[in-house]
Amino acid sequence: MLVRRLIALYVGLWLYGWSMAVMLRAALGLDPWDVFHQGVARNVPLSFGTVVAITGAVVLLAWIPLRQRPGLGTVSNVVVISVAVDVGLNVLPQLDSLPVRIGAMLAAVLLNAVASVLYIGAGMGPGPRDGLMTGLVRRTGRPVWIVRTSLEVTVLAIGWTLGGSVGIGTLVYAFGIGPLIHVLIPSVDRCLPGFKDVHGPETLSPAPESMPDAIVARPLSSS
Repeated sequence: MLVRRLIALYVGLWLYGWSMAVMLRAALGLDPWDVFHQGVARNVPLSFGTVVAITGAVVLLAWIPLRQRPGLGTVSNVVVISVAVDVGLNVLPQLDSLPVRIGAMLAAVLLNAVASVLYIGAGMGPGPRDGLMTGLVRRTGRPVWIVRTSLEVTVLAIGWTLGGSVGIGTLVYAFGIGPLIHVLIPSVDRCLPGFKDVHGPETLSPAPESMPDAIVARPLSSS
């Protein structure tokens, strides 16, 4: 079981990074955290993946006062996704045709859902951003949707101000990723432990975003 979980974790994280790269190449809008990552990357001499890794590390520091405990999946999330997205961006060509870009955007959302199901299913710790969310929920007593929305609106606004891409892809991701994950959960539920407490699309699991604890219909990107 451990080997299976490790394979699911690292395959899922690698595919997650690639889904981000495909979404970037589609250039039709990103999820809130990636809008932030892209906005920062456009203003500093660092690769997108490096910005993702640094952001993840900084978010992890916020876990300390929240008394959150990272798992193997948490640390791996920071490292593997950042490497995978940079590799993807170096390999994938620029896309010019609008129909091709739309197809790439839809494929990226689907790939992201598959990746999320694998690494959440591995049950080896939340992503940094989801751990931040669940930690704030515990410490403040605020509803999950308020904390999550506040975080995502904040990073989206900052990222957009810095030049990050907001568009139809942002909406497709926001409304599509949760239902896709919900549909895919049964395909891994019998062989991976991360979704054992899932009871519906509104509660992805009992813990963080990527998620066990998360409690929301979709994972926070890169998380």
